[in-house]
Amino acid sequence: MLRRCLVLMLVAATALPAAAEGRKRSPRLHAFRSCSNLLDYAQRNGVRVIGDSPVLRDGGTGGGGVVPPQSGAPVTAPGPAVGREEESASPTNVQEAGVDEPDWVKASGSTVYAARGGRLHAIDASASPAVPLGSLKLPGATHELLVHGDRALVITSLGFAGAPVAVGAPVPAGAAQVRGVPSAAWLGRTTLLEVDVSDPRAMRVLRTLDVEGSPVGARLTGATVRVVIATDPRGLAMPAANRGSGAAQVRRRWRRAVRRTRTASWLPSAVLRDRRTGRARRRALVRCRQVRRTQAFTGLGTVTVLTIDMDRGLPTVDIDALMTSGETVYASRDRLYVASQRWLGADPTRGEILDQAATGLHAFAATRPGETSYVGSGEVPGYLLNQWALSEHEGVLRAATTSMPPWESRAASRSAVRTLEEREGRLAELGHVGGLGAGERIYAVRYLGATGFVVTFRQTDPLYALDLSDPRAPRVAGELKVPGYSAYLHPVGEGLLLGVGQDATADGRLTGVQLSLFDVADLRNPLRLAQRGLGANSFTEVESDHHAFLWWAPERLAVIPALHYASDFEATTFAGAHAFRVDRAGIAEVARFPHPPASEALATTFGRSLVVGGRLLLLSDAGVLSTSLAAPGPGDFVAYPD
Repeated sequence: MLRRCLVLMLVAATALPAAAEGRKRSPRLHAFRSCSNLLDYAQRNGVRVIGDSPVLRDGGTGGGGVVPPQSGAPVTAPGPAVGREEESASPTNVQEAGVDEPDWVKASGSTVYAARGGRLHAIDASASPAVPLGSLKLPGATHELLVHGDRALVITSLGFAGAPVAVGAPVPAGAAQVRGVPSAAWLGRTTLLEVDVSDPRAMRVLRTLDVEGSPVGARLTGATVRVVIATDPRGLAMPAANRGSGAAQVRRRWRRAVRRTRTASWLPSAVLRDRRTGRARRRALVRCRQVRRTQAFTGLGTVTVLTIDMDRGLPTVDIDALMTSGETVYASRDRLYVASQRWLGADPTRGEILDQAATGLHAFAATRPGETSYVGSGEVPGYLLNQWALSEHEGVLRAATTSMPPWESRAASRSAVRTLEEREGRLAELGHVGGLGAGERIYAVRYLGATGFVVTFRQTDPLYALDLSDPRAPRVAGELKVPGYSAYLHPVGEGLLLGVGQDATADGRLTGVQLSLFDVADLRNPLRLAQRGLGANSFTEVESDHHAFLWWAPERLAVIPALHYASDFEATTFAGAHAFRVDRAGIAEVARFPHPPASEALATTFGRSLVVGGRLLLLSDAGVLSTSLAAPGPGDFVAYPD
């Protein structure tokens, strides 16, 4: 089945003024002159893209879709820089200091907010045990939030068949009903809620913005939130290849559906509701002339960056829209990057190893509060693991990619790190270092200033230490092979990295969670100082979500959630969290926190942990446990109110 071109779009309840629209023009972007010009471009490329698809040539995957979930493989990688030691509360574990990311748990002073079970809970973490203060019913079931002052922005995404999906998670292709074309999936909807949390005992929704499309990511810098939304064309779905129908028939049905579209099929809409006045306004998110496209065709969807001033609340204050696909978001303090993925078919006429993927990169300036402006675009060979494959340092973007899609044979795969700079409206390559992990794929990436660390895996875990001090000539400085892999890398002191992943046998069979402490002070000679395994059939959410990891430097404490299964996988032997003291001497477990049984059938971990005022808090879908930070013990568990 042809994978769909995702779209990222910036959303606003009102159109940009003409002055702002003109200010955002770029020589590397092309504005549509009219709605008929936009429709002609979309239909022309929509018809062409089906003919270029490898799925109709050799059974491969094409069309600019997302990476399908992989069994046992991490979807999210390395860990972020955590808060300053002098802070009394730990912030969300994020990729870049000062750039917050949405999560289902946020701390503001001694108040902790948790979006779970269809409600936003406010908890007083200064009390022992913690005390629930109030809760607010939320639409949908899966939520993530950002908090600034007395305002919270709650992001809810509804994906396939109305099922909730997490922010940034892959979602199915969007589709509505078109005569003669089967509906493959729902278009999707994102709801943004502006919540007044000035009184945690009486939280209230002030405004909501319902947007067509799915959230790819969001970032909060200062008081400015930038939400990236991916919207597929309304009314289009890949025709099913029915029994007896060949590729030619599928192409004809697709082309017929594309030619029937109208301008509204390519422009998403939004509804702004003011809960205080009861008024609702439905509008197109952008006008035809506000949508830009890159010089080369990069997708049938729209990428929209929605800029919100948290001091003012909804609606949005700025909008940028590109007709392209988009699946990954990375942000530094002054740039926002959106990556779009293209999957390419193998070429049997060429004997050498070829990249079967390409990644488009689109840069936006985020230096001004309340404003986002397109800067330039570029492309690198291969596909990204996730946001951690990207990093910006001193104006240079670094991108780590693997050549072969993860569902293909890995015998010929290879990985590389490339450096790019902004040059006259484009992201131009400065240098690259390749040949990483021949026959393997990237499992984790971590950039620390002018150095980088890449983990690849198939049977063993090569940890590559990269010297990126000269972006025109990046190089591998050292390499270390150990059993298993690390899916998450986190700095835990001068020259020290803590890896969280899976141990493995010599032939690559995974055997359970392991923590590895690496000495990387000498890039030429990385060493593993210590290893700690959690036993067979153990798993941790940290492999797929870096927000689940806590590092509290003053106590040198690392906390991870974990599940342990019996040998037959029919029973859970432990569900909860582990706490470790980590220093050069090794990795010592200081406490285990078993979660109170949620039900006989469902084991629940403490998916988030944080420090507030000398207390260690562990939160799950069911409630919160609080214990002493200096001497972690069993603690007191309090369930969320119904």
